[in-house]
Amino acid sequence: MKRFLVPLLFCSGLATAAPVEQLASDVEGDVIQWRRHFHEHAELSNREFKTAKYISEYLQALGLQVQTGVAKTGVVAVLDSGRPGPTVALRADMDGLPVVESADLPFASKVKATYGGKEVGVMHACGHDTHMAMLMGAAKVLVESKSQLRGKVKFIFQPAEEGAPIGERGGAEVMVEEGVMKGVDVVFGLHISSKEDVNTVGYRSGGIMAAVDPWKIIVKGKQAHGAYPWSSVDPVVTSAQIVMGLQTIVSRELKLLTNAAVVTVGSINGGNRTNIIPNEVEMTGTVRSLDPVMRANILEAIRRKATSIAESMNAEVEISLPWGQSYPVTYNDPALMDEMMPSLVTSAGADNVRLQKAQTGAEDFSFFQKEVPGLFLFVGGKPLDLPADQAPEHHTPEFAIDEDGLKLGVKLFSNLTLDYMQNHKR
Repeated sequence: MKRFLVPLLFCSGLATAAPVEQLASDVEGDVIQWRRHFHEHAELSNREFKTAKYISEYLQALGLQVQTGVAKTGVVAVLDSGRPGPTVALRADMDGLPVVESADLPFASKVKATYGGKEVGVMHACGHDTHMAMLMGAAKVLVESKSQLRGKVKFIFQPAEEGAPIGERGGAEVMVEEGVMKGVDVVFGLHISSKEDVNTVGYRSGGIMAAVDPWKIIVKGKQAHGAYPWSSVDPVVTSAQIVMGLQTIVSRELKLLTNAAVVTVGSINGGNRTNIIPNEVEMTGTVRSLDPVMRANILEAIRRKATSIAESMNAEVEISLPWGQSYPVTYNDPALMDEMMPSLVTSAGADNVRLQKAQTGAEDFSFFQKEVPGLFLFVGGKPLDLPADQAPEHHTPEFAIDEDGLKLGVKLFSNLTLDYMQNHKR
């Protein structure tokens, strides 16, 4: 069993806490090793059993109150200062992706697992290994800074951010349903970015990542021989017209000066022979939006266009919207963002705090932000000598980050917590 040694002097709160900068430097080597361990032993969504065990053993060694099995494999720990004050939640996600790693690393993942009934490689291709390691480092820094705390810190290690397997539920939404945010006043989350310079922090007030609404449309027609199309109600041609109609929602119905939006058709399937017009065609896709009104308009327009086009072709449609789990907008509370800007500057330096554009990617951290004000920030992980257009994308076999940026994540988690508590004494 892995043993984690924690200085008892600090745990007792008897010593004067060292500055965050020094404490983060002291734990940096451990953070890198933890990240490499998680990377080498990646696990899929809702299957993070070994990951959870490793994390929980460490948090218990720190003397924290630890709860396991939250939302199936999640881990939640509480650090109680013993003094009145707010409860600050800090979140890291735990799951890897069904991706075969191609990066030449001594700690590259060789893990195999089953996903969708097929054997797949498993890789931390989005940086969740770094998120866990940074939060573990922050837990140690905050334990050693206990004399400065006012209130409680809740460390949330969340499973299934990438989405639970088909037929299952998971992630932040389930954690909220199970009461993880009960008594919490504010929540902070970080995400590594392979495209942003190492040792920088990216921020944005308001919507920083998009809402996501998956959808499925089944177009039902009438089967016929391909040589006699007049005998059919052709779902293939109808589907083609629906695809083109959906593309006009963003380009012709939305005021894009307000915010960005995306309607994507991701798959289309129907038929099995060249000379048979099938009975039906199934298509699936996703909607991404950063504005609640625009989101509602898009969802209405998908139903309207698909139904109207099908009727014009004598076909029928069955629309599932949303189809599967939807995420709300990841929304950074503007007042909280203004309040915590000094913490970003303290952690990264003024020149390394960078306003960034909103992204059409999605994050289920947004479920925590629906409960309490929260901030979601980006930590740069791109080597300075690597052009951004050459940096590997997230969710790809080539994904890699510069580990020099992990210390900044530890400082951000720690300073955000300490500063918020100082600003909200009770």
